[in-house]
This record gives sequence, structure tokens and C-alpha cells, in this order.
Amino acid sequence: MHNIAPPEDKLWIIPLGGLGEIGLNMMALHYGDDIIVIDAGLMFPDEEMLGVDIVVPDVTYLKENQARIKGLILTHGHEDHVGALPYLLKQLNPPIFGTQLTLGLIEGKLREHGLWNNTKLNVVKPRQILEFGSFKIEFIRVCHSIVDGVGLGISTPVGNIIHSGDFKLDQTPIDGQLTDLYKFAEYGERGVLALFSDSTNAAREGYTLSEREITQTFEDVFRSASGRIIAATFASNIHRIQQMVDTAKKANRRICLMGRSIVQNCSVALRLGYLDIPQGMQIEIKDIPNYPPEELLIITTGSQGEPMSALSRMAMNDHKQVKVGAGDTVIISAGVIPGNEKPISRIINHFFRRGAKVIYKEVSDIHVSGHACQEELKLLINLVRPQHFIPIHGEYHQMMHHCQLARKLNIPDENIILATDGDIIEFGRDTTAYIAGRIAAGRVFVDGKGVGDVGDVVLRDRQHLATDGMLVVIIGIDKQTGNIVSGPDIISRGFVYEDESQEFLAEAKQVIMELLDELEVESKTEWAVVKASIRSVLRKFISKRIARKPMVLPLIIEI
Repeated sequence: MHNIAPPEDKLWIIPLGGLGEIGLNMMALHYGDDIIVIDAGLMFPDEEMLGVDIVVPDVTYLKENQARIKGLILTHGHEDHVGALPYLLKQLNPPIFGTQLTLGLIEGKLREHGLWNNTKLNVVKPRQILEFGSFKIEFIRVCHSIVDGVGLGISTPVGNIIHSGDFKLDQTPIDGQLTDLYKFAEYGERGVLALFSDSTNAAREGYTLSEREITQTFEDVFRSASGRIIAATFASNIHRIQQMVDTAKKANRRICLMGRSIVQNCSVALRLGYLDIPQGMQIEIKDIPNYPPEELLIITTGSQGEPMSALSRMAMNDHKQVKVGAGDTVIISAGVIPGNEKPISRIINHFFRRGAKVIYKEVSDIHVSGHACQEELKLLINLVRPQHFIPIHGEYHQMMHHCQLARKLNIPDENIILATDGDIIEFGRDTTAYIAGRIAAGRVFVDGKGVGDVGDVVLRDRQHLATDGMLVVIIGIDKQTGNIVSGPDIISRGFVYEDESQEFLAEAKQVIMELLDELEVESKTEWAVVKASIRSVLRKFISKRIARKPMVLPLIIEI
């Protein structure tokens, strides 16, 4: 059980996800009887998580302390920070706080899961200060690859904490809203006990380019394109979409939004005033044939090569309304999420085969990151001047690079904490900080409508089946005498091709028959013993004959 509280006058900060991984971002701050939670992100499965749709954090600690939770704070609207909300809200129902666009983007998600009417959403603005029991939180505007992102200045009884959120120091953002360096510096003047800072680009030298830097690339592409332009980007990157719209306007092109998430997010952004599409410029999918190719821009989903996305279907020539061919230009304006390299490469190859021109990050400046590089990370540390430094939001090597940056800026080794999910980072009034223990934390797999019913054992079985195949042995046994009435019949799936392996399978059947002949009558009526014996003898036989290790599933039918 984790229904516990920190010792008196101690603050616990517990990362529940996002440390040592990309995604799953979630953190709890616990003082006395008060808890605040920062973000509730998901993670997309890697290639080893066969059949898993998404991964969400284990919130056992929060469930066992739910009476203490004063609020859930969202730093921005990306899936790796808000995607786990529907699964969290089915177990807990804290009031949620976020900026206007962040809450607008989660509305559709909550409606889809039937949670909209029961969820308490509270809109906040940058520089607004709210109290949550022992905590006082100020929302600090930051630039990122999504509009309306914030960092957090958190006043606690033991000192000030800064949580950077996802950020970069864009000096020329599309909407003119700069990262509020003044506020970060102000906290630095007041004294900061600890800085929790985004590590995504900590291994990259220099500065992250401004979002505005790719405007010229868009203009060059639009100017040279003779046919349709099909542009894929993240549905949440409203600034990128706005740049496409502005460039299309200059080039006298109409816009068609395609893909559920793009349409939904743009609808929210238009309604809230974060996106501007001139009247009469947007057309419906059904109207595409009414316009010549040189007057069209299609903005679509699928920048990560998702199999059922509009872009993938176009690449496979499986899209009903859009058939891509010579003269068309395809723009993939997005970075590659680790693990998606192969599907994206496959899509690019398909478009080239169809005669289209393809523009992507490796050949053109068509994408910039939303995360700070080394010089920006160092600037934030120097502005905040924290006593303790804790890297967050990144894989282990990225967090390690961030620690090295902090050392170069004269933060002592003993004040740099490289934590992992589930660590209890304890802070005292004497400004000490150390890892005081652990709580159960980890990953919960979502497969279809099942949440948490697929565990490591199931995944190992799936990996075993995927790599080695399966043999099913079916035997009919008289439950009274133990005599074999039918079989053994062997069915192979993913192991050997039955039609071409009759001799091998016949030998396997003979091995099973010899085993059953040797078993005592009492053993034959104990199905668990029979199954274990069949499994053991078949594995040895197969390993010796062809050096493979399929999953062996004996199926005994009582007759």
C-alpha cells in the first residue's frame, strides 16, 4: 500500500513516468495531506510490445492517495502529456487545470470516452497564480511546437520548484508569444530549491531553430510545385499549420484538411482564435476534383507513417479521393518519433514510385524541433540558478547529457539527481535533497478496450509466438482408463509449413506416442502431468532436430 505521507516538513516529488523514456510524462508533488499532479501522458508502443495500442502510467500511488489530490496541472496539449487522461479519469476525478487550447484539445478525447460531463476543467492563463493547499503555482509561458504551453513556478513550504514543461527559447515565434524569461529570472532572484528541466534535446549542441525559419522553405516549395501539394504534420502543431495556410494564401491555393485529428484540432484552434484560415479558402474533400492541381494544398495526418492514416493510404494508392502521381509534391513536415523510422521510409519510397516529389527533414529544412538544445538549456539553468537539478522528459542518455551540462554550470555533483520513475525525491526545509525510497510505478498496457490485462508475461508469449511460432498437440484420452482414443494431431502455426513437413511432423507424433506408452496409467489421468511431459519431450526433439523453440500447446480432450 502507498497510502502514506512524507515526514513532517518534507516534500516528496515522485516521477510516475517520463524519466528514461520518451512519453508517459507524469509527476506527483506530495506535502502533508496535499498532492498535485503534473501532466498525464501516454507513450506509443515500441516494436516489442506486440498488439499493444498505447502505454499509460501506473497510477496506483495516486489511487491510494486520491483524497489528498488537489488538482491535475497540464503543461500543454501533446499526447505524451495529456493522452492518458481518459484512463486516469476513469479511476480518479481531480479538478484539471490548463490553458485554453490545452483544455480545448482534450475536449474531444473526453467526450469520446464519456467523461466530458463529469470532469472539472479550469482554464488558466500565463502569470496566473493558484493555490492548492500547501502549494502555490504560477503558470509561466513557454514556446514549444504546440501553442499555449506553460512551465510552472511552484511555491512549497520547503522552497520554490521550477518545472520547465516542454520548451525552447524561440525568439521569433509565429504568434509573437515569447518564453517568459523574465519570470524564470525572477524566481532565480527569489531562490529556487530545484529545477526539473526538459531533456529531449540535451545531446544537441547550439540552439533550436525558430519555427519561423521554415517559412522560407515552404515558400520555395510552393513556388516550384506544379501540381498538388500534400503536406503532413503533427495535428497538434497549430503554428506549422498556420504557416502552411499563410504560404498557400500567397500562392493562391485552396486548403483541404484531411484526417480526423487534423480536422478536430483545427476546428478547436479556429474556434478559440489560435488559427486563422481566411474565409472561402478552405474546401471539403468532395470538392477536390473541382479545382486544378496547382490550386490545391492538402494538409493531412500520417507524418509518422501510421498504417491507416490518410497519408499512408495515398502512398498505397488506396485513398478514395486522392490519387498521387507525377507532378504532385509531398511534404513530411515532422520529426521522427523513435521507432517510426521504417514506416516513414516505406511511405517515402511509395510516393517516389508513384512519381511524386517528396520533401522531408533529411533533404530539406522542413521541420524544426520544439525542444531546447544545449545553449538554451544552459541559459535556463543560469536564469533559475537552482540549488538542485533534476533532468526530466527524456531517455537515460539524454538525461545524462543534461546532468553534464549542469556540472559545467557549477552545480555540485551531490545536488544533481538522476532519478527514475517511481523514485521518491525528498526535499527538506534545510534544502537537502536525496532519493528516499521508491513506490510502485511503471507501465500499463492498453490493448483494445483492455487496460492493464496485458502484462509482461503476455507480451513475452506474444514475442515467442511472433519469433518462433506454435505447435498445438491435440489428443483425445479416455478419462477413465487413460487410453488414447484419438490423435495425437499436430497443428503448426508460424513454425513449419505442414504440407512440406509431413515427415518431420510424423516423427514428432511418434515421439509423443512413445512418451504416452511409457507413462503409468495414473499419470495419464492427470492432465497437468501429461501436458508437461508432452511439452518437455517435444521441445527436446525439436531443438535437437532443427534447433528451433516454438511454443508447444498440448490440448487434451476428455472422452
